[in-house]
Amino acid sequence: MGFTINNLGELIVASHRVSFTYLSQEDLLEAGCFDLRMAMEVAEKTMLAYEDHRILFPEKIVQIFDPVAQDRINCLPATLLDEKICGAKWVSVFPRNPKLHDVQNLSAIFVLSEIEKGFPIAVMEGTLASNMRVAAMGGIAAKHLSRKDSETIGFIGAGEQAKMHLLAMKIVRPSLKECRISAKTVEEEEQFIKELSPLLTDMTFVGAKTVARDAMSGADILVTATSAQAPLLKAEWMKPGAFYSHIGGWEDEYKVALQCDKIVCDDWETVTHRTQTLSKMYAEGLLSHNDIYADLHELVSGNKPGRESDDERTYFNAVGLAYVDVAIALAMFKRAESSHIGQQLDLQETMVFEHKDIISRIRM
Repeated sequence: MGFTINNLGELIVASHRVSFTYLSQEDLLEAGCFDLRMAMEVAEKTMLAYEDHRILFPEKIVQIFDPVAQDRINCLPATLLDEKICGAKWVSVFPRNPKLHDVQNLSAIFVLSEIEKGFPIAVMEGTLASNMRVAAMGGIAAKHLSRKDSETIGFIGAGEQAKMHLLAMKIVRPSLKECRISAKTVEEEEQFIKELSPLLTDMTFVGAKTVARDAMSGADILVTATSAQAPLLKAEWMKPGAFYSHIGGWEDEYKVALQCDKIVCDDWETVTHRTQTLSKMYAEGLLSHNDIYADLHELVSGNKPGRESDDERTYFNAVGLAYVDVAIALAMFKRAESSHIGQQLDLQETMVFEHKDIISRIRM
């Protein structure tokens, strides 16, 4: 151990142990962290902090291994200055995983560090928080942009993010009565219904037998949640007054955005550098900064109104904001910590040259 001498001449031994909490997905579930209301409240609070310049939000690092399949691993950092926490999400997206390996296409891990000494406080499973963040942002957008009397929601895509999205939408729009679901296979639609119908017993579920038009046409709320790079959603299926939540990359034809009265992003500047439908339109000169009504935080703060008439078509595009991810992860960590859930692990017991047997461990 290191040591110092205080002004009384006493020997003070310094502890150089560095520890952190490890949380698996099962730990987070046990601690009650699968809480979309909490996620939406945290996301709203954090967007207001961002608007007040209390967030550090550097650009994410992207490593694409297959430009066609878009297999990639990203690193997304952010710092919450008020909470004195810096965090990063290390997330992999491999769209072909379900078909090639029968496993999920997304996995993530978070590292959270305090910024007084810079030591890590938590390493935690991040797929749950990441999927919750997607749903939370969609739910917040729906609260401001969908009709309050929305009854029907339609999906193209039946994966984890679609399921999370439905739960969030039902929280902000309890009036929803019918869910129509279209996927690549009937089996995926049936699995969606099997998993979600017991949770939402007051809703009617309808499988579209892979016919996207049947799921989306005339719906009050439309959601595309796929890894496809194709214009799956057609403009003619979006009725006046409908709200569209766009989750993935290129999922809708350009006419969808062009006919909408309001286009809102989680962060338009970030969207311009990505591969979403709006990004492609911007790159091709079909969309400009002036065509974007607002970023979502402007609706949350009340700086701009959301829906202003029953007939408005509204469009929301989220690319994902690392600072919201980190804030939700921190809230989950605190909830688990308060329940004494998680495994305490040592990063180090002492400094390298303080080990008594260090001579025998050095290779020269």
